[in-house]
Amino acid sequence: MTGERSLSLSNVPVPEHFLGFGLGLRTEHFQDVLNDKINIDWFEVVSENFMVDGGKPKHYLHSIRELYPMVMHGVSLSIGSTDPLNFDYLRKLKVLTNELQPEWISDHLCWTGAHEKNSHDLLPLPYNDEALNHVCQRVEQVQEFLGRPILLENVSSYLTYKNSEMTEWQFFNEVARRSGCEILLDINNIYVSARNHDFNPQDYLNGISKDKVKQFHLAGHSDYGDYVIDTHDHPVADPVWQLYEKALQRFGWISTMIERDDNIPPLAELLAEVETARNIATKTLGSLR
Repeated sequence: MTGERSLSLSNVPVPEHFLGFGLGLRTEHFQDVLNDKINIDWFEVVSENFMVDGGKPKHYLHSIRELYPMVMHGVSLSIGSTDPLNFDYLRKLKVLTNELQPEWISDHLCWTGAHEKNSHDLLPLPYNDEALNHVCQRVEQVQEFLGRPILLENVSSYLTYKNSEMTEWQFFNEVARRSGCEILLDINNIYVSARNHDFNPQDYLNGISKDKVKQFHLAGHSDYGDYVIDTHDHPVADPVWQLYEKALQRFGWISTMIERDDNIPPLAELLAEVETARNIATKTLGSLR
């Protein structure tokens, strides 16, 4: 098939943009990554950590970039806010993009503050036509400024809005369709939100357009029984691995990475999780060759 790689055990096509299996790059592992030949296909970096001039972290970043493909993942775009877009932030993001030449750039389908006050959290939107039109317009502005499409990620949520008129996945699909952006599907966040809001996570997977998903996130959470919080400080939980398998069955080969933001373990432990993802994908879809 033109533009796709072949598989030895199945007929599931592998898109050209498939990067393989990656890991969120954290400062604790900089030296290990440079010192050792590790079994990793790519890294994701948090954009805001490197939107500065020079410094030791930037030195490490560029050294690692010479060895591995990278994608950039932001937390401050606040695409759903009613505040004007922060073009100072976008200019710095574009500078870093030009330096790193990442495979793609992503952020979150959310808002992080209003009236120039930052909540330091990723807050969900009301899912209605007014919010949809607002977000699509802003995504188009961002993509025009950056000169490339972006990926947006679903966030974990702990509240809903009375004036929502559609499901999150219906809203997400429409944002992607109208604006031309693509989707970073966080499997853990789907699980967390499904538990908190009592919906079937399979409905979420089934509702997302197959041709719009370009990346998966896998991460850990804290389960308190009546509710679940996306903490990124634990290994990936078994139910999330199970949901990942279902996501693979629906979407096929999607670039997948492990996120860990707190209680950072030795690099070897995270690489073992990456291998778990690789093994599940191979078992589900076949072997790459």
